[in-house]
Amino acid sequence: MSGYICGYMLARYTNVPTEWGAGMSKGFNKLTDAKVKAARPRDDGKPLKLADGGGLVLLVRPSERTSGKVWQVRYRFEGKANTLSLGPYPHVSLAAARVGRDEALANLRRGVNPSAKMKAAKLQPESGATVGSIARDWLECKRPEVKDSTYDKNKWLLSLVEGSIGRLPADQVTPPQLMSALRKVEKKGRYETAKRLAQVLHGVFHLAFLNGCITSNPAVGLTKGLTSPVQKSRAAITDPAKIGALLRAIDGYEGRGLTRLALQLAPLVFVRPGELRHMEWAEVDFERAEWRIPGAKMKMNDEHVVPLSRQALEILEKAKEVTVGGSFVFPSVRTSQKAMSDNTLNAALRSLGFSKEEMTAHGFRAMASTRLNEMGWNTDVIERQLAHAQRNKVRAAYNRAQYMDDRREMMQSWSDYLDELRAGRLGPARPDVNMIREPAAGLSETVPGPTARAVSGSGAGVVVELPVLTASHDSKKGAHTPVANAMASRMQRERQSA
Repeated sequence: MSGYICGYMLARYTNVPTEWGAGMSKGFNKLTDAKVKAARPRDDGKPLKLADGGGLVLLVRPSERTSGKVWQVRYRFEGKANTLSLGPYPHVSLAAARVGRDEALANLRRGVNPSAKMKAAKLQPESGATVGSIARDWLECKRPEVKDSTYDKNKWLLSLVEGSIGRLPADQVTPPQLMSALRKVEKKGRYETAKRLAQVLHGVFHLAFLNGCITSNPAVGLTKGLTSPVQKSRAAITDPAKIGALLRAIDGYEGRGLTRLALQLAPLVFVRPGELRHMEWAEVDFERAEWRIPGAKMKMNDEHVVPLSRQALEILEKAKEVTVGGSFVFPSVRTSQKAMSDNTLNAALRSLGFSKEEMTAHGFRAMASTRLNEMGWNTDVIERQLAHAQRNKVRAAYNRAQYMDDRREMMQSWSDYLDELRAGRLGPARPDVNMIREPAAGLSETVPGPTARAVSGSGAGVVVELPVLTASHDSKKGAHTPVANAMASRMQRERQSA
């Protein structure tokens, strides 16, 4: 059994005398404020547990999603192990956590389960609650469940109406008052922001309703009265010539070196900007040439593997020389303990002369998706590499294993293709479908030339010609373009498995 109580609830239990349960260790108050503040996650990715005594533990988690440091009281009740969460640090200080521990032990002495006791207390109405206070309580209760970026976004959204409704009594707020506050946000053209704020307010008042602070939720149905925002695709450059110009501009970026490296890596891995900014060295495997992003950092909460091309590894090697000792590949300019800020990459693109209507940091995903689809790559392989959700979990697990070889091949071919565009060698944008025919059985030979030709060994005389998709044939090295080579390689594998 496990219970969670927000930090603000601890104030209700300060009048209970300190009584230690039978069998508990006498080594209490081992931690100090300095030690708690300086605590960092373990290098192996496992949670760090710092014991204060009496069952009180500070759990230091490495993932953003779990909000770092959380206080817990671990105890046994009726022969079973239990955990009581007291809330996140620093919202719950060391002193407050000890008060919560003392209360838990006192309840154990009386034969009362601490988790059940605090859950019951949480349902008691709290008089004098304002919209601002219940909003802060909701933020802290949700903090262990969401990523830091989501917590910050929700906090910012609530700040937009703090001045207009923050001081109003929570049990007296009416729907028209909430709608009036949302209309002020809409008048600034922030239609999507108003929608999201309405959803957040619904959650805030729903928690207050469950806690007994209010008798009904005034935020129900607010989104139906708001203007629906016009959905716009994120700006992205997809024209081959313009992609080459963009890559050359990035190479010439004169700002911070790590920002330039992040921009250079972005088109090679085409992950979401937040995933790139929060990339950590512990997630990169240079030997296997892959980057494993933990599920807690992904939009869909599933682990994602990014095969790293030769070019991507070279960029990471350069970054490693700069970020010696830090955990983040692209740390903040202010401190190595935090990731690069969310506006850094877009600001760099603006400084290079690309407007927000022309290119965004998220646009590298659309760039890769558009070009790879037009170049003839398997749509399922592309979608899997983009980490787009697969509704069927069984099929999703199957696809992860089935397409990994193709994804590795595609990522290297894509990086090679970008090198060609950077050099100004464009080539055809897509294969000529009229030149591709199904190979006959017995395909056994590959003939080099200006196009990749596969000839049937059965004498059927069926020829499959794969046109050069990027650079022209390199007569000095006897090599074909990256994409043509990749497609010929795929045919070779299909022949062997037939």
